[in-house]
Amino acid sequence: MTNRRQLLTGAAGIAAAAMLGSPSAQAQADLATPGPLGDVWLGSADAKVTIIEYASLTCGHCATFHKDTWPALKAKYIDTGKVRFTLREFPLDPLATAGFMLARCNGNDKYVPMTDLLFAQQKSWAFSDKPVDALSAMVKQAGFTQDSFEACLKRQDIYDAVTQVKDRGAKAGVESTPTFFINGQKRSGALSIAEFDKILEPLVGG
Repeated sequence: MTNRRQLLTGAAGIAAAAMLGSPSAQAQADLATPGPLGDVWLGSADAKVTIIEYASLTCGHCATFHKDTWPALKAKYIDTGKVRFTLREFPLDPLATAGFMLARCNGNDKYVPMTDLLFAQQKSWAFSDKPVDALSAMVKQAGFTQDSFEACLKRQDIYDAVTQVKDRGAKAGVESTPTFFINGQKRSGALSIAEFDKILEPLVGG
């Protein structure tokens, strides 16, 4: 019996080691690791469900999600303590990187209001003939001056932090935006509230 138990224990150890070395385990590790600036979480730390969204501020589908689905998702699941949510940076172009840098420059308490503003007004800056000028004008609504706007975009530490989050997201399996990880399970695309309901209701207990 002892030899059999030792054999089973040894086999379990080998299986565990193989699992830790597998791509899926590494992807989960990348997903679990926040960037240098930390995650900005909304919702209860005790929530049964965690959602991590990877998005680009210049992504039209991401803006659609934040316009059409986000208010209902927040009211129904996040504000009620059922879901904990964070938005992570996955910029698809330098303009989106600049937007995320501006969202981070004044501290994490400004991150959600800034990203909300940039998604809500996306068409007026991201698709402008002069997007940098339009972005500058946009963030002045949030208290930036021209000097602080330019200073923020010169910060190598913020740039590197945003880039690191994107790179780690890619390793976790993000290929497009928006991509959601719901308790670690990947779902891509701008999901509707009805689609979230189908996924979340069994997880949160109805």
